Parts: sequence; C-alpha cells; structure tokens
Amino acid sequence: MSHPNPANTPAAKAAAHENLKPSNFLRQIIESDLEKGTYASRHWAGRPGDAAHHAKGERDPAKIRTRFPPEPNGYLHVGHAKSICINFGLARDYGGVCHLRFDDTNPEKEDTEYVNSIVDAVKWLGFDWNGSPTAAPYQASDYFDFMYRAAEYLIEAGHAYVDEQTPEQMRANRGDFGKPGVDSPFRERTPQENLRIFREMRDGQHEDGAMVLRAKIDMASPNINMRDPAIYRIRRATHHNTGDKWCIYPMYTFAHPIEDALEQITHSICTLEFEDQRPFYDWLMERLIEGGLLAAPAPKQYEFARLNLTYVITSKRKLAQLVYDHKVNGWDDPRMPTIVGLRRRGYTPASLQMFADRIGVTKSDSWIDYSTLEGCLREDLETKAHRGMAVLNPVKLILTNWDEAFGAGHLEPCTQPALPHANSGSNMPSAPDTPAQAATVSIADSAPDRHFTIGKEVWIEREDFEEVPPKGYKRLTPGTKVRLKGGYIVECTGCAKDAAGTVTEVHATVFPDTKSGTPGSSSIKTSGVITWVGVADGRQAEVRMYDRLFLDAQPDAGGKDFIESLNPNSLKVVTAMVEPSLANALPDQKFQFERIGYFVADRVDHVAGSKPVFNLAVGLKDSWGK
Repeated sequence: MSHPNPANTPAAKAAAHENLKPSNFLRQIIESDLEKGTYASRHWAGRPGDAAHHAKGERDPAKIRTRFPPEPNGYLHVGHAKSICINFGLARDYGGVCHLRFDDTNPEKEDTEYVNSIVDAVKWLGFDWNGSPTAAPYQASDYFDFMYRAAEYLIEAGHAYVDEQTPEQMRANRGDFGKPGVDSPFRERTPQENLRIFREMRDGQHEDGAMVLRAKIDMASPNINMRDPAIYRIRRATHHNTGDKWCIYPMYTFAHPIEDALEQITHSICTLEFEDQRPFYDWLMERLIEGGLLAAPAPKQYEFARLNLTYVITSKRKLAQLVYDHKVNGWDDPRMPTIVGLRRRGYTPASLQMFADRIGVTKSDSWIDYSTLEGCLREDLETKAHRGMAVLNPVKLILTNWDEAFGAGHLEPCTQPALPHANSGSNMPSAPDTPAQAATVSIADSAPDRHFTIGKEVWIEREDFEEVPPKGYKRLTPGTKVRLKGGYIVECTGCAKDAAGTVTEVHATVFPDTKSGTPGSSSIKTSGVITWVGVADGRQAEVRMYDRLFLDAQPDAGGKDFIESLNPNSLKVVTAMVEPSLANALPDQKFQFERIGYFVADRVDHVAGSKPVFNLAVGLKDSWGK
C-alpha cells in the first residue's frame, strides 16, 4: 500500500510557498518594526477616527495595517494589481489588515461606476478588506469633517494661511530648483484673519479659484513641495458621496496622510512619484499629533518602483482615449491592461499574484517584459485548464475506407482525459492561496473524461496537410501515417481541389485496429499526432485570436504618439470547429486547445451550448521571443 508524500499535501505546499517568498526592503522594514514593537502600543476603536476616538479602543489586534487607496476615476489596471497584491499580501503575511479606501477627494472626476469596478476587482483577486469579508470600503470623503477641523487647527496654530494670489502669481513666486521662492504678500495675515476668510471660503462667499489655503512651511526649502503647498481649494462640484455639502475640497497631499492616520495605518506604501511628498506627509503628521488631533505613533510612507510593462500603457488618460476613440471595444476589451480586460482575456487571480511575487519590489525603475506575465498565466493554467480539441482553420479529412471497416454511418466513441496530469503528484496544482483557488484545485483533481466520436469525416487544421511537404514536415502528406489523437492511425492518400487549386478535402485510409488505448494500437509506426474534431458532433464556435495591442515595446515613452504603434493585427476573429466539451463550456471557463494555446469562454458573449465564443488567453509558447 502506497502512502502519500507529506511534502505534497496542500498544507506543506503552502508552507513551502511562504518560505520561498523573496525578501525585499518592505518586508525588512516591517520585520524590523515588529521586532522593535514600533506600533505595538496602538489602539483601535473598530473604525477610523481621531486620537480621542482610538484612545477608547483596545490594543490593535492587527500587527500592521496597510491600505490600497485608489481614486475612483477610472478602471484599475495591471499596475494597480501589483499594488493590490503587495499591500494585501503584506498584511496577510504579517498578521495584519489591509484597508480598501476610496481616495475620493476630487469631485469632478469620480463616479460610482468606478467604485463598483474597483470593489469587484479586489474581490476577484482574492482579497478581503478592513478586517472582514463583509466590511464596507472606507471613503476619504467620510473624513471631510475632520480634514476641515485639521485645517482650522493649522490656521489657529499659525501653520496655514489663505493666499489670494492668482495661480500664475503663485507659480512665478514658487521659484525653481535653483532659486528660492518668494513669500506671498498674504503670508503674514493673523490667524484670526485667516480663519475668518477660510470660513468664508467654506460658506461659498468666494468664487472658484479666487484663493487657496496653504500650509506655512518654508518658501526657501530645497524641496519645492515644501514651499507652502496648497491644502484646500474652492471647487463648486457635486460629489458622488457628499453631494453639495462642500464647496471647498482638500488637496490630495493634505488628505492622504490624514486618511492614513485616522485609519491607524502603519506602513503607507506608494509608488516612487510620491517620494518628494514624504517630507510634507511627515510634517503634517507631526503638527496634528502636536495638536492632539491624531494618535501617535504616526504612519510612515514608503515608496517602491511602479510597474513598467513592455507593450503596455497604464496612463488612465491614454487608456480612456483608446476606449472613447473606439480603438478597442471598451474598458474590458481583452487587449486592455485593465483588470477587467485581463480577466476577460483569461488571466487568473493566481497568475497575477504569481506575477507580482515574481517581479518583486524595488526602489529602482526597470522594464518588465510582457512575456513574464504571460509565463505566469501558462504556469497557472498548465495544471488547471481542461484540455480540448479545436480546429481553427478547418478542412475535411475523409476516411475513404471507413464504411468498409466499420459499417456505413458508424460513429466510434472516443475518450480523453480532461487533465492528463491531474493525479500525478509532481504535476498537481500548487497549494491555493484563496478559497476560490482551492475550489479550482479540487475540480482539477476530479476532472472528468471528455467524450466525443469519430466517423467517416473529421475536421483537421488546414496546415496539417501539405501535398508537397517542406523538409522535416511530420503531418499529413500523401503516403504518410499519423495518429488522430485519441482516435485511429490513418494514412494519407491525397486530396481534392477546387478550380482555383485550393484543397477542399484531404483523403486517407484508417487502420481499424489502432484505436488509442486498445491492444496493438501502437503496432504501426507514425510520423506524428494531429488534433481533429468530428464532423458528426463538432460544434461551430467563434474564436477571437488576440495579440499584443502595440508593436512598440515602449509605445508612449519619450513623448511618442502611442496611437501610431497600435498593432493592426491585434484581433483576428475566426470560425472554428470545437469538440462537444468545449461547446458546453461555462462563461469564464479556461481550456487548453491542444497544440494551440490557452483559451477562455468569453464571460460576456459566450452562451454554453448555443453560442460558443472563446478568447485566446496566451499561446503555448512565447511567439514574440527573439
């Protein structure tokens, strides 16, 4: 009696996966903070709040708190997927909680459509937020009252003032890297005067753009971001959450640190473009803790390099241009790098998490080749995607002696495994990271066989026949023998052509005693194996052959017009023949079309049994390799 190898159990594989996680500077910072107890004294009152609120709570059960704070002004893309995996992954690995927070401080660009899409994307990637699977996301706009209170405190403490210069004057007086800024003529107003005018701003007594509230720091600072940055502006716009309650709104650089502090975030992780903002982040935390408004210790900001992926653009503005100029078919077009596009293309949560782990976290910018992302998808689907046979460019193969060998009209049942390696230990799917992935593994382990029939006529790929074969050709050509996978060995005898010389039929004879899996089936030597679909039970399907959207590896680098490098062949639609198991697929189900690549039943257009539609997720090999 054989015994299972303990190293192959899901628990052992999960432990091994954790041990293999590469260290990086963020992990080192967190581990150091945990060792020193930097945040061990924090309290958590169950929801975000100021210092007095959290003082009433118990010691925070979360060892760390991270956050993913998207602005709901567009659809998330692959770069956001990396950030999601980093923030939620670190919280998971170190006994913490990751918050999902909508940074909705800009009323003019935000929409509930984007809010809903972000919630769906994070859930799909396999993560819960705010400490509970049923918790609602946080919203920065819910903190507007506190932000206003913090602004009044800064004014009263002499750390902020109302500036009535025009934007052009402020820009000119800000200076540059070689020249210090010039103090505003309004900088020395008394706190009482500043408070009066700021309240007039709040009450709608001044026009949009007439004045701003600025932090009072140092106009000679070598860091231009510390030269009295604006922290509030007048903006009459209806907000998707607060309606018309406010006509003044906080600037992002002011709101973001406050949001982190109210939520008791420990490690505020963002991309490198915010590095120059860190001194203001720390300055603001110090001032508001001094005033007793926020609890200590303050959160700390850390920056990592954003994702630069070849053949991809991630600018929301440019992605919107592709959509609105109809260069693609919506935000979820499978050629788009949006999470909804990647999902429709056939990418899985596990493949994107694997990609985030594989490319790592650094502080230096670099380009990641798109083939790395594709490789992660192949690796994930290899042990999960059911197999099936499809013919993308069909031509009939007629077995001319079929009736003589088996009887007229006979259809021979054939069986093939849905997952050839489902039960071989080393080929088992890797330990799942989420319940959804665990379910996928369970399905893979018990994958059913596929059933189809072979008869006198079958469909084969047109490229699997050559009347005059090139050197090394190992498929059908007059006089050669090949196996029809899962069926019989046949010998090609010729073809029929139309008046234009196009092959309309391929002819062959069948060897009756060579059915796959039967005694003597391998007694005849063949030159190769080809896939096929029976004419009797094959089903017609629409197959969308997607390729990279851009021909240029860096389509918008250096000011280039990215539209000029659009790939005119990024989508080709073909009418294919597929075996019955594929025609009955459920939307979003992934398959390996044998010898071709990985495909997904389109989650929008596919209708099981009546309208099969498949999208190419990734080929079996990197067709863009050098």
